[in-house]
Amino acid sequence: MDNVSHLLKESWALVEEHQDDVVDYLYAHLFISHPELRALFPARMDAQREHLIRAIVTSIQIIDSPEQFDEYLRTLGRHHRKFLVEPHHYDLMREALIAALREYAGERWSPVYEEAWREAYDMMAERMRAAADEESEPPFWEAVVVTHERRTPDIAVLTCRPLEFPLRYQAGQYVSVEVPRYRPREWRPYSIANAPREDNILEFHVRAIGAGWVSGALVRRVQPGDLIRIAAPMGSMTLDHSSTRDIVCVAGGTGLAPIKALVEELTRYNRTRWVHVFVGARHRSDLYDLEALIELAAQYPWLTIVPACSDDPDFAGEQGLISDVVARYGPWDEHDFYVSGPPAMVKATLRTLAELQVPATRIAYDPLPDE
Repeated sequence: MDNVSHLLKESWALVEEHQDDVVDYLYAHLFISHPELRALFPARMDAQREHLIRAIVTSIQIIDSPEQFDEYLRTLGRHHRKFLVEPHHYDLMREALIAALREYAGERWSPVYEEAWREAYDMMAERMRAAADEESEPPFWEAVVVTHERRTPDIAVLTCRPLEFPLRYQAGQYVSVEVPRYRPREWRPYSIANAPREDNILEFHVRAIGAGWVSGALVRRVQPGDLIRIAAPMGSMTLDHSSTRDIVCVAGGTGLAPIKALVEELTRYNRTRWVHVFVGARHRSDLYDLEALIELAAQYPWLTIVPACSDDPDFAGEQGLISDVVARYGPWDEHDFYVSGPPAMVKATLRTLAELQVPATRIAYDPLPDE
């Protein structure tokens, strides 16, 4: 596999500066050769292109780490179930990918490169299919929106209930959501904002950002009674029930959702672990769920809430980036950390925790992209 890995990296370097064009060519080749497949993809392909580029680059980067590589492929396989991918689709995608690589590598392309890509792709596809075949749950759940509340002009808190089967998940996990009525075949990941409940209600916190079509539909167009689709739960930012260490949660924006789910689960059994929740936003108005958190802290003596604003000098609480606020408290060397929020905020917090010498094994986070 070492030689295959070397050939993949060497050949990708030939086309990397044209990776957007490579992916455009790939999909053009796929849809011209097999026009019936176009119906499986969203009308707007921007996010789809980004996902594919990320998958290719990530696979090449981690191919030399067998355990990480295997888990990544298995996750991709489970992730693709919601697209209703059939086994033979993998073969069609392989031919389109190789055609695109051959086109942009030009005369520098060689049969050796092609053989390496075929071997690697078939191995990857086999593991993805195997992971998908192991799943016993449906590829997605139909759910009805129960409540929808606009907390700010661009943030909504909504609840829904799966119609036929309960969704089995752990507090802290996320799911992909589709809004068939407004954005068919477009999926976007969102964390579930509550721990599992007997009534099977799921809560989501959604911010509409820029041209985020799915988030925009969920915030501005979806109403109670509408149907959405929810894919199988993913993510590993879940509570370690075997740990006795105190807990620090760091949330930015709607990254509060999984943190709130973790706290809700802790209210059901925790008696000995102190929990600090740091919640950051730019302005006080963006602390859209602060009252609910304060009410929780009033009920549970082990829970402390620390809100902060980075761009609101009139805010009475902590000032500054949430990563800097966390650094002003502590010490944190004997705590478990859970971090959730926009990518930049997560990266800044991880840097701060590294500077504070918090072991990486005690930090849990699931990197979710901004839409």
